[in-house]
Amino acid sequence: MSATSAATPPDSRSGDASLARVVAASLIGTTIEWYDYFLYGSAAALVFGKTFFPDSDPLTGTLLSFLTYAIGFAARPIGALVFGHFGDRLGRKKLLVLSLVMMGASSALIGCVPGYATIGVAAPILLTVLRLVQGFALGGEWGGAVLLVSEYGDPKRRGFWASWPQGGAPAGNLLAVGMLSLMTSVQSDSAFAAWGWRIPFLVSAVLLGIGLWIRLSVEETPMFREAQARAEARQAERKAAGRAAAERSPLLTVVRGQWRDLLVAMGARMAENISYYVITAFTLTYCVDHLGLAKQTALNAVLIGSAVQFCLIPLFGALSDRVGRKPVYLVGAVCTGIWAWAFFGLLDVKSFPLLVLAVTVGLVFHSAMYAPQAAFFSELFGTRVRYSGSSIGAQFASVAAGAPAPLIAVALLEGYGSATPIALYVCLSAVLTVIAMLFARETREVDLAELPDAQDITDPSPSRSSADSMTA
Repeated sequence: MSATSAATPPDSRSGDASLARVVAASLIGTTIEWYDYFLYGSAAALVFGKTFFPDSDPLTGTLLSFLTYAIGFAARPIGALVFGHFGDRLGRKKLLVLSLVMMGASSALIGCVPGYATIGVAAPILLTVLRLVQGFALGGEWGGAVLLVSEYGDPKRRGFWASWPQGGAPAGNLLAVGMLSLMTSVQSDSAFAAWGWRIPFLVSAVLLGIGLWIRLSVEETPMFREAQARAEARQAERKAAGRAAAERSPLLTVVRGQWRDLLVAMGARMAENISYYVITAFTLTYCVDHLGLAKQTALNAVLIGSAVQFCLIPLFGALSDRVGRKPVYLVGAVCTGIWAWAFFGLLDVKSFPLLVLAVTVGLVFHSAMYAPQAAFFSELFGTRVRYSGSSIGAQFASVAAGAPAPLIAVALLEGYGSATPIALYVCLSAVLTVIAMLFARETREVDLAELPDAQDITDPSPSRSSADSMTA
């Protein structure tokens, strides 16, 4: 595909699917999936310890509930591998529909799991299994959602358009925390712990129907269809010449040909992932169990911060189109490392305005990393390995970053009785991300259609070598 065809407006390239519809489908789908995922994290901080691990003291019960929370992250790389492989072979749309169904169904079922007092040890086991399904589904969701927009959108505004699916994270968190905040405001603590927390999970079934209706209306990306046609034509030529061979696995191809880009993507995720889960999940535990603040106070602070972040993400995405992905990302990482030291100091004052300030500013700096991330990761990999490459880079990092973040934070708080080690932990993650981004190449001017296809990355022919993929 030529650069000219790549820049053709989506409406002319694809009959019914407009860019606006694609963006809406990606944003709404990711919002629903993140709603389900974050709802679990918030519930783990507020109620799961008492419901599923009642024999433990409050902090230990929370630690155990966060352990089931972290297990979901372990399934995300598996989801990235499976969804990435088939997404690069079969297309983005089919896999996105499947991920949405898996996430919505598992979340609704979590709302039906009886507590420990009713079925004993089977309760946390069922909770863990459903969390694994959530993680598996989310591992395949992110890459497909951002690629759907990146491959449709205007190349000159890719950072802006691709940032909209990223808005699904704060929007989903906004919905999740908002639902929990609503339930805690209209119920007593005992009623909320007994059954009120289940209602937001059961709402997932309704959201699933809405999300499916929207996602099924979107067509496959023209860029993927053209890359698939080229691959099929290449296979036909080789078969006619008597040297047909199966197309290499996208996973093996991207690991062999672009392992440096995978490492950059993983490193870029460290500060972004760790800071986000400390701010949105651990903060609830810190405020309620350590500072003795009301659940409603902590929830409202995260609610306000998420609303601000949702508005800022497209702005940072647009900024990355003007100045580049690296500068915006680096500013976010550096500021996150610095803000970590002020963050807990503001929380310790136990003032609601300062609590809101701490959370909101932290999420502003997170947005500077998260907004350009979608376009940046998409621009690292060719079309026939893009789903695999972007998903693996994002989700494998989440195992080392987001998964243990609340666990490590709770353990540090228990061990030292102070938030200083937690601030150091976030700061060190920022250092890792800064290092990764310094080794990254700027991708703002990359033409997605001109990046090598899967077979080309590891093809030693002079016309397209692996070095091309590093300098495209």
